[in-house]
Amino acid sequence: MNAKAEEVAIDVKAYMQEVGQRARAAARLIARADTEQKNLALNAIADRIMDDIEHLKQANELDLQAGRAKGLDAALLDRLELTDARIDAMAEGLRQIADLPDPIGDITDLTERPTGIKVGRMRAPLGVIGIIYESRPNVTADAAGLCLKAGNAVILRGGSEAFHSNQAIAGCIKAGLDAAGLSGDIVQVVATTNRDAVGEMLRMSEYIDVIIPRGGKGLIERISAESEVPVIKHLDGICHVYIDDEADIDKAVKVAFNAKTQRYGTCNTMETLLVNKAIAPKVLPELGKLYKEKGVELRGDDATLELLPEAESATEEDWDTEYLAPILSIRVVDDIDQAMDHIAAHSSAHTESIITENRAKADRFLREVDSSSVMVNASTRFADGFEYGLGAEIGISTDKLHARGPVGLEGLTSQKWVVLGDGHVRQ
Repeated sequence: MNAKAEEVAIDVKAYMQEVGQRARAAARLIARADTEQKNLALNAIADRIMDDIEHLKQANELDLQAGRAKGLDAALLDRLELTDARIDAMAEGLRQIADLPDPIGDITDLTERPTGIKVGRMRAPLGVIGIIYESRPNVTADAAGLCLKAGNAVILRGGSEAFHSNQAIAGCIKAGLDAAGLSGDIVQVVATTNRDAVGEMLRMSEYIDVIIPRGGKGLIERISAESEVPVIKHLDGICHVYIDDEADIDKAVKVAFNAKTQRYGTCNTMETLLVNKAIAPKVLPELGKLYKEKGVELRGDDATLELLPEAESATEEDWDTEYLAPILSIRVVDDIDQAMDHIAAHSSAHTESIITENRAKADRFLREVDSSSVMVNASTRFADGFEYGLGAEIGISTDKLHARGPVGLEGLTSQKWVVLGDGHVRQ
């Protein structure tokens, strides 16, 4: 593996062209694989991951040691770490994908036209998917599994900080594909840390049908600006929870606390809490105590500072910041309209939640808030493919085309028109 990595670093362009050619050829092979064979591969990969758990942790420790030496912050190290629970979740995600219905070949809306032909739409793979991501090595397994079940070939380019972890997982994937009699070229994990590999992928429109970036805002902005291949993306996750004046206090405290503190370094973590002025004196002091116990730094507007003297004054920049850290912005608002105005001005269109017992307000929030996930009385941390029953997710899309929200199997497919006739000719 190290020899290969050194070799491709000499001529990244030639290496990536070879990867692209192999992926394009493999896309035809996986497109004709049946459900049983794909599920066999998914379960075999999951088995291999669990069998190799110690090897995966050893490879991951090499990455963690290098990350600490480079001074990576706590949030990045948390994303990078493969714990027993996260490895188990990788395997479980693959098994759940295997249990999901296979969308490929499904024909819907088949109707007979006056001419006698039958017209419908068939679910089909996208072809070759390129995924560029940072830090989280579990993405390697999740992305491979989803692309495989959806009948696509995939080229995975993980961050250099997770190189050893990703290559170890790649070994498990290849073993699973071999066990199912499928080509190892269906899932290729780029075996070089040279950043030029990313640039090459963005220009490989003859081989790659869509690029999906997962990582920091800088990476995604670069990919969106430079890619000659269509991109499914979200830039950041500035998620909001609005506590309405008709909220249940216990629900509000529980949800707002979980949305911020369950995990800090994720795109579905709440970054701004909006509280109705009528309920703020009841809910903010209690939340303030809980956040203080967890070491969360609070930044608020003037009305918040009156109720939480320990908070710092929020700046305009705070409302537009994805912290990915134990920092929370809080604003007291007059009503649901002001809350939705704030969201419209500052949200990244990822996930927003309202806490209320008023059904009419909940319905307004669901209809009028233009984000990829909109929730009622639930933590934003649920905005996740695994939690939505997709088995796993390949990412979150805040675009409106081609997919929106957590991207699972259906988001990795397209539809083509099919026409069934019996010698019909057009008059």
